[in-house]
Amino acid sequence: MSAFQLDRNNMVKITMIGAGSIIFTRHLIVDVLSFPALTDCTICLMDIDRRRLDMITTFAKKLVAQERFQTRIESTSDQAVALRDADFVVTMIQVGGLEAFEYDISIPLKYGIRQSVGDTLGPGGIFRFLRTVPAFKSIAEDMEKICPKALWINYVNPMAMNCMYVNRISDLSMVGLCHSVQWTTKSMAGIISAPYDEVSYLSAGINHMAWILKFEWKSKDAYPLLIKKLGDEDTYMKDVTKFEFLDKFGYYVTESSLHMSEYVPYFRHFDHWIELIHMKGTWHENSPVGTYLERCQASADTFESDMEKLVQEDKVDMTRSHEFGSYLINAMTSGQSTVVYGNVPNKSLITNLPEGCCVELPCLVDKNGVQPTVVGDLPLQLAALNRTNINVQELAVAGAVTGKKDYIYQAAMLDPLTAAVLDMDSIKQMVDEMFDKQKQWLPLL
Repeated sequence: MSAFQLDRNNMVKITMIGAGSIIFTRHLIVDVLSFPALTDCTICLMDIDRRRLDMITTFAKKLVAQERFQTRIESTSDQAVALRDADFVVTMIQVGGLEAFEYDISIPLKYGIRQSVGDTLGPGGIFRFLRTVPAFKSIAEDMEKICPKALWINYVNPMAMNCMYVNRISDLSMVGLCHSVQWTTKSMAGIISAPYDEVSYLSAGINHMAWILKFEWKSKDAYPLLIKKLGDEDTYMKDVTKFEFLDKFGYYVTESSLHMSEYVPYFRHFDHWIELIHMKGTWHENSPVGTYLERCQASADTFESDMEKLVQEDKVDMTRSHEFGSYLINAMTSGQSTVVYGNVPNKSLITNLPEGCCVELPCLVDKNGVQPTVVGDLPLQLAALNRTNINVQELAVAGAVTGKKDYIYQAAMLDPLTAAVLDMDSIKQMVDEMFDKQKQWLPLL
């Protein structure tokens, strides 16, 4: 990775690619401008959807006027223009939109694979990654020419595959950010009735399957309090998968029960487990499959009216969210150090996971940039679970880098859920069908 370098003689420029992801972009703009050190920055909004881009630009300018900031708001559909003089490049794109996402869910479902989200691993995660590859290749090539010292902050899933791919094809500095650790630890504090500001923790692993290695309340181990809740049916039912892993593997996992249930072979081909996991799910209760897709489809139906309300609201709420992005940018700009959980290349950071894979762990951030923490070995059973997912990630990335389709078939064959449901011939047939239906988004394969 090349070293981040910030020209402190000029205004900091933050480029947001995929700014038409309006809700997320709205939160990120508010978060950034909630820091005094960043109110005189340049925010460049870039998207290929002109309607969405115009709406979020209107919102951003309204916020700047409301708060009387000196922030400069730029808007463009030209990626090269957006990247010019950028210090931070934030990606939040979804190639293929809901049309492609529906193929990710519906085709595997026809073969008996009941994904709940389908954006991280499994057939859905693999093909979401493959669709993202051409866009990320283009961004990487442009950044190398236009802003090679900028920091690339990625929010696009599948996080591990996307980051690993960029790290394989370029020397750009990249960190992937997620909110799993924040949400999970806040939930854990609530379960044991502890104020969140009184707990401390250490998490490490891979994105969407990291592990809370230490969890303390007032400097005392709080895991025994959590384990006691295994016998509380109401608490257990709210996070079935998390508590099953706490019970069987000894640690709490950072991802939601719906998400985690599709990364392992234990749950989603059994009706009774799906019923338990979805009974008090966070999206559509009692929906057997595709819950996140359904949520996205429902949101799409009211998108225009919801966005008009957002743009027209009387006063923009300046409350900062829990997302790490603004904290990271502020720390690197102002020198006010912070710790974020970042997705970075494994360079002897977690010593019993493969070198060069993408790991998620605490990173110190200040004017020197993003500095990952050396964690050492994970507990053996947790590293073993992580490696089952890393196998899929590495093969999918190899397929994207080399153009060899065999690696994609093999990635699907090694996916824990897919392999629990289908034989190898059926997996190949399913992947062929996904290639056929999504060929318009896969020009490199």
